[in-house]
Amino acid sequence: MGDNRLMIKVTVNDRLYELQVDPELRLVDLLRDELGLTGTKEGCGKGECGACTIIMNGKTVNSCMVLAFQADGSEILTIEGMGDGEELHPIQEAFIRQGAVQCGYCTPGMVLSAKAILDKNPNPSEEEIRKGISGNLCRCTGYQKIVDAIKDAAEVMGGGGDER
Repeated sequence: MGDNRLMIKVTVNDRLYELQVDPELRLVDLLRDELGLTGTKEGCGKGECGACTIIMNGKTVNSCMVLAFQADGSEILTIEGMGDGEELHPIQEAFIRQGAVQCGYCTPGMVLSAKAILDKNPNPSEEEIRKGISGNLCRCTGYQKIVDAIKDAAEVMGGGGDER
């Protein structure tokens, strides 16, 4: 099996990795098992729940549906790349402030989807937020607190003063 491994280069959370990967290795498994970035969760393994959501080349992706070699040359952001290591990202702070975290399983993917929404549109409507997180399932919150957290983060990140 060693001679059919593929060499890839991928930048994850601003760090370049050069890795040999099995052609059948999924990106979620590369992130979790090879790189130790366990914030990316696997829920359904079918691309339906969003627990494994990452941002790849500026777009949200279900990492369970991507083979690792397909990420060659890509720029990837996982939940571990949010914030600066010392401080949480404003979206993460808003999720805490608004009580949008319950069991936490969907939270990493939900936060990354929120980031993608706000990167594209810093002042989204509730409808745009709901559409933007529609690929992320949450069994605990009922979604309203998540929507409120994304609105809160939009205000904070949009220069609405220091309203923390």
